[in-house]
Amino acid sequence: MEGIYFDNNATTRVDEAVVEAMLPYFTEQFGNPSSMHSFGNKVGLAIKKARMQVQELLGAEHDSEIIFTSCGTESDSTAILSALKAQPERKEIITTTVEHPAILTLCAYLEKEGYKVHYLQVDGKGRLNLDEYKKLLTDQVAVVSVMWANNETGTFFPVVEMAELAHAAGAMFHTDAVQAVGKVPLNLKDTKIDMLSVSGHKLHAPKGVGVLYLKRGVRFRPLLRGGHQERGRRAGTENTTSIVGLGKAAEMALEAMAFENTEVKRLRDKLEAGILAKVPSSFVTGNPDDRLPNTSNIAFEYIEGEAILLLLNKFGIAASSGSACTSGSLEPSHVMRAMGIPYTAAHGTVRFSLSRYSTEAEVDRVIAVVPEIIAQLRKLSPYWDGDKPKAEPDKAFAPTYA
Repeated sequence: MEGIYFDNNATTRVDEAVVEAMLPYFTEQFGNPSSMHSFGNKVGLAIKKARMQVQELLGAEHDSEIIFTSCGTESDSTAILSALKAQPERKEIITTTVEHPAILTLCAYLEKEGYKVHYLQVDGKGRLNLDEYKKLLTDQVAVVSVMWANNETGTFFPVVEMAELAHAAGAMFHTDAVQAVGKVPLNLKDTKIDMLSVSGHKLHAPKGVGVLYLKRGVRFRPLLRGGHQERGRRAGTENTTSIVGLGKAAEMALEAMAFENTEVKRLRDKLEAGILAKVPSSFVTGNPDDRLPNTSNIAFEYIEGEAILLLLNKFGIAASSGSACTSGSLEPSHVMRAMGIPYTAAHGTVRFSLSRYSTEAEVDRVIAVVPEIIAQLRKLSPYWDGDKPKAEPDKAFAPTYA
């Protein structure tokens, strides 16, 4: 069997049909869409088509609400910084402790610039407390930024309801929907969500292209200024080939939505059940009842997640221990820490994220391999004895995760 790729929340393969749609815009259709001649006009029409394809996937009211960017991170930064500049009298931000680093790093920077950031806590299943959220919504809050679905556990947040509450307090609402777009139905025209971020490479489009959805009528301040591109809201010559690819990927994602929520979900559930049945002292993190259909984050107690990943890789299996943007750190995931996952398990979490290309045979192979790997590593663990854990390690030597 060829390599098994179960790390689709980090990035996805570009669909062959997407590549085919892109190819003419490297060669035959190479004009600058801002040019007045036919070379430019044809490219401009292709961008217009892509904008409408993304609009349909998001359930947006109008294609003018779609702004093409370079990535999800740019979209996140643009949304938050715009909201702050549009409401300079408001100096507070609300987000969560489990956001992607694209949000948390920006918020840490803004705190140094004098803004006050409120970080909503999550419970053991990664769920938010809306009562806590309501108490923080004052007339000082400029923007709320809460992800639609967590990239590590797949847990959904009630962003539609949270947007309603933010508007009632006069605050803008942004959601990083990088993981949700293409996997679950969206209907933004019927929500109060002001801004939403998309990343192309999470839904089988190329890397280096993203979208910022901006609801019509929302006050906006561009991050990049210069030319008139994107109606003056994002300067710079358009990345035409990737935009065309993202449009095609959006069209295909809409067509595959039912498949994602039935067949991909079935394979995910089979993977989980198979592993948990064979591996003692393991459990699924996050909210199993309300999460992305492709995502499973499993904690294996008393061993290191990095060691698991290295051995999986030897078997040709790709998975992750958390966000690809924070891998390499020896610390447990900030998401696991925020959820209060015991330290004996926080280091041993592995995220398996499937796609519509994942197969039954691949799932069967992973179910067969993972128990062998866990058993091998636990033989080396000072906290494991035979087929069961030893006495609980001395808490005095346990790290504290605040």
